[in-house]
Amino acid sequence: MALPESIQRAWAETDYRVRLPHGGYASIWCGHPLPTVLLAWLQRADDPWGYLTAWNPAGVRLPLASNKVRQRRLRDELRANRQRYFGGIGVGAGNWREPSLFVPGMTWAQLDAMAHRFGQLGVVRGKGSGPAELHELI
Repeated sequence: MALPESIQRAWAETDYRVRLPHGGYASIWCGHPLPTVLLAWLQRADDPWGYLTAWNPAGVRLPLASNKVRQRRLRDELRANRQRYFGGIGVGAGNWREPSLFVPGMTWAQLDAMAHRFGQLGVVRGKGSGPAELHELI
């Protein structure tokens, strides 16, 4: 079963921002190559990467406090798995914002499993400098 076209379009038009260590951010866009500054965070040029969140599982808005707890649990799991991550925020149409994480070097199987554990319907992912893609999990 595919996600409704309206959700697919909203995700495809989202600016997936990753905070840079010295200020500013790099933007990941579906269908576009990973920004050069983020490529430097991969150990090998063709490593997989992912962009995910624990906020609003299955697209259901949760209270801010609940989302913060969920995102902390996601970071804790990544740390426990010795997985590096970098903070970001998905910026969509209107006033929509959703804190997220850029995870370099995470295999797609690991990414999908973690996203499923946190009730997500999809993730953004890629390999090296290849184009970012929206990967549905339903």
